Amino acid sequence: MRLALLLAALPSLALAQPTTDDSHLAQQAAQLIPAFQQQLLATVKQAVEQGGPAQAVQACQTLAPRIAAEHSQQGWQVARTALRVRNPANRPDAWELQTLLDFQQRAAAGEDLSQMTASTTLDGEFRFMKAIPTGEPCLACHGSDIKAELATLIDQRYPDDQARDFQAGELRGAFSLRRTVENTP
Repeated sequence: MRLALLLAALPSLALAQPTTDDSHLAQQAAQLIPAFQQQLLATVKQAVEQGGPAQAVQACQTLAPRIAAEHSQQGWQVARTALRVRNPANRPDAWELQTLLDFQQRAAAGEDLSQMTASTTLDGEFRFMKAIPTGEPCLACHGSDIKAELATLIDQRYPDDQARDFQAGELRGAFSLRRTVENTP
């Protein structure tokens, strides 16, 4: 229902491909993602090894925002978002929502999620997103067969959780990066 309301309120935003002038910004943004992604995955993996999926839920809630802040550098703001979020602070803005819906359509048409990106300059900011496919390890906390005690913990930590019932390979969300661009006359 919320998604339908958001879609109805969306302004008409074009999903622009980077111009030649913006291609260097798209390249910079893309280069920031692997280290961010690897640290997130390593943190979750370590938490699972130390205390199982419940520990991973706690690590995601407390450490993921710090990791994003650490990787936000040289003017870039690094984050994650999704159509169905667990953390309400990660809700997509209008451009992110439209981009996620575009990713979903492109995936349904057979395009490889792991290669999907989009970028534009909007309101004085260069914006870049890269799709995140749902991996097998994600299913313990985001799949359709979450253990009861883990589901209870997720409900306690995230009362408005929407990030369940994913299948492997499905669009889980996207990395979202932005930075202010200087206007040159």
